[in-house]
Amino acid sequence: MAFVDLDETDKAILRILLINARTPYSRIARMLGLSEATVYLRVKRLKEKGVLRGFYADIDAFKIGFNVLAFVLIKADPRRYKEVLERLREIKNIVELYEVTGEYMGLAKIRARTQEELVKTIDEIGGVEGVTATYTMYVLKVLKEEKRLNI
Repeated sequence: MAFVDLDETDKAILRILLINARTPYSRIARMLGLSEATVYLRVKRLKEKGVLRGFYADIDAFKIGFNVLAFVLIKADPRRYKEVLERLREIKNIVELYEVTGEYMGLAKIRARTQEELVKTIDEIGGVEGVTATYTMYVLKVLKEEKRLNI
């Protein structure tokens, strides 16, 4: 994962796209005093370098029925560590997965429709060969969930 050095123009384009990823290149060009071709080439380069990974709709999970949110810490047999992480990536209700330091090796963010679906997902995690323990934290209330970076 290489660091990508961004100039002020790249940062300005990213700030605009963070506010509204559907902003037309022509509008970005006008806002920044650039040509549309320059904006197009800059965005293309940001995609190629992996800075821009995609353009997504920001959906409120609770409003579409994913009313259960939990975080699960995961311990695994060190000899099966990489296999465990690969298998966890395949579990559908895990929406984010992190390799972490400390007593646990992984942290999973789970979104589910019901508590029963959450339990099934936790059971599926526990059933992965090599997982030795889990610790679940059920979210009572989301206080801040920011997707925008301060560029």
